[in-house]
Amino acid sequence: MGFAGKIAVGFLLLALPSLASAAEIDWQKVDAALGKAGSAQPGGVHKYGLPRSDLHVTLDGVDIKPALALGGWLAFAPMGDKAMVMGDLVLTADEVNPVLSKLEAGGISVTAIHNHLLRASPMTFYMHVGGEGDPEKLAAALREALSASKTPFAPPGSPAPAAAQPIDLNTATLDRILGAKGRPNSGVYQFSIPRADTIKEGGMTVPPAMGTAIGINFQPTGEGKAAITGDFVLVAAEVNPVMRALRSNGIEVTAVHNHMLDDQPRLFFLHFWANDDAGKLAKGLKAALDKVNVAKS
Repeated sequence: MGFAGKIAVGFLLLALPSLASAAEIDWQKVDAALGKAGSAQPGGVHKYGLPRSDLHVTLDGVDIKPALALGGWLAFAPMGDKAMVMGDLVLTADEVNPVLSKLEAGGISVTAIHNHLLRASPMTFYMHVGGEGDPEKLAAALREALSASKTPFAPPGSPAPAAAQPIDLNTATLDRILGAKGRPNSGVYQFSIPRADTIKEGGMTVPPAMGTAIGINFQPTGEGKAAITGDFVLVAAEVNPVMRALRSNGIEVTAVHNHMLDDQPRLFFLHFWANDDAGKLAKGLKAALDKVNVAKS
């Protein structure tokens, strides 16, 4: 059975409360196998942040904070005493194939490899992964694969980096314009906006915490300006209307690609970049969001 078929079985189990419960998994053991502490998310998902805080990446003169565009992650969904995992690994060019070799050896599927940004130095690439089985074994295989990169790891249980760095932006105005509530994360103001429609992989629902929500990030760059990036999660008919809305508002489109292999509806992830007045950019992003079937708050 391929990964897509396994996802269908996994989410079928996830949908049956008598069989699937996050409480049946000892997440402390999974944390220990991965070498990092995770956090509980809606839908029973257990998620790990993998920010590339070791990298000094610049783009158009902006020093990119990890939370802006270098935030890899892994998310586990319980299936009884087993789990399904999806994730997005941030890698440098020389790390891609060594990590890929170890993922293959560990039985982890790779579903996409691509860029998010243009002109970044050093260039970073984003590798999407998936698998299902014993969560400790999955975590150990992923940890072994990431050992071929310089992704930082802290001991399980270590305190997370402080999220309370000041955000030198009028965040209330950004919330109002975008019609959503953002949250600060390590000096970046982040929005996660779910789609209104149900996203499925192999016929089973994929929750927003596993990468199906629209992500929009603002990093202050001084004098009311911000660098923005993230990804719009789109069906085919929305791709070009969103692209036109962004570009007509001075926001650069930097990538369009898949993240999954058997998603329904078929999804495209459109990445963007700009550095300008934050309010102006928020209005441009809202014009693009108006072209998307997003959930109403």
